[in-house]
Amino acid sequence: MKIRLFVLAMLALLIASPLAAGAADNGAWEHPEIDGFGHIQALPDAVGQPAPDKVHKALFDVTKPSKDKSKPNPRLDHVARAVNVFASAGVARDKRDFVVVIHGPATVSVLNDAQYEKHFDHKNPNQKLIAALREAGVTVHVCGQALAEHGFEQSWVDSNVDVALSALSDLIIYGNRGYPLVPL
Repeated sequence: MKIRLFVLAMLALLIASPLAAGAADNGAWEHPEIDGFGHIQALPDAVGQPAPDKVHKALFDVTKPSKDKSKPNPRLDHVARAVNVFASAGVARDKRDFVVVIHGPATVSVLNDAQYEKHFDHKNPNQKLIAALREAGVTVHVCGQALAEHGFEQSWVDSNVDVALSALSDLIIYGNRGYPLVPL
């Protein structure tokens, strides 16, 4: 009985593996605005398309760091994905008003290369992604209170990141301005 279950399980795995591999790598991934980050598949016939003539606001709340400190923070990559999704749907840069506030354990994501290297023995893998977000018109803030709590100086922050009074104040201020909160 155990051998039969094992054979059935192996057969199911052999059948499913090519299907899963094909789904994961079908060659349809695109980067319409931010090259190399936030890959998407264009879905022009999907429901819920953003209106290209409307301004779309979002406040991304990034609190978790990358588990692998040698790779970019996956939550920042999700912000890049949002940019690419809206770009793919025909929403121009001047119609996307996206803000990222980074705090808590994710604060390390914004350190400049010199400081990141002191803490993790290699350069900050988030710098290229953060620069690409800024180039795509995304505002990137780090919580000044989180910097202080972690013992980081403001001068240690990547030049593409602005120091905010606090994440708490950013969340309230941007919420009052009509930015929907996207927790990551």
